[in-house]
Amino acid sequence: MDSDAHLAARLAADLDRAFPTLVAEHRDRLYTIAVRLLGDRRDAEEVAQDALVRAYRAMSEYPAARTAELRLRPWLAAITVNLARNRRRRHEDRRPPVQLEPLVRDGFDPTDETAASGPAAAITREGAAWLAGLLLELSPAVRAAVVLRHVDGLSVAETAAALGRPEGTVKAQVSRGLDRLRVLLATSADAPAASPSTHPQVSAGRAFAAAEVLA
Repeated sequence: MDSDAHLAARLAADLDRAFPTLVAEHRDRLYTIAVRLLGDRRDAEEVAQDALVRAYRAMSEYPAARTAELRLRPWLAAITVNLARNRRRRHEDRRPPVQLEPLVRDGFDPTDETAASGPAAAITREGAAWLAGLLLELSPAVRAAVVLRHVDGLSVAETAAALGRPEGTVKAQVSRGLDRLRVLLATSADAPAASPSTHPQVSAGRAFAAAEVLA
């Protein structure tokens, strides 16, 4: 996989030739960001595709030097978050879908702010869907900060750049979001039947299983 800097240099030198590499390396992560923000598979697919189209159009108009200096991960995340925000505003009255399996990806543990991703301990598909659905209970601003920091794995600085917020604000929103998830995990009346891996009092910090766990 190209580093951000190397891929940005390739895009600056020959956008049409290098852009398929950008699509291959970032398409899935942009979808993951969008589906966690929106809770809808089809909307997320459209947002991810639109984000890539907009990125191409923007770079096609940039001077090569500007493209070469892009920090691609936060830049693409910012485009995706903005598109998801606009789509959500057009569907304010839509309820989150009942089936939340698309959200259960790229491990996330709300008890560990330093862990950006990785396999969580195996949990049932039912429990994973329920836990993933709790993310949709967060406010949009807090949810975006948590998703970029702990799901996409951006640093605090990159998350702040992507969201256009001060780093202190991002840290506070992430902390607030994780605290809220812990409360929801501990108090939700809709929790699936208790088991050693899903009972909120036994493992309240376990939130999302990695894709390979649920494959």
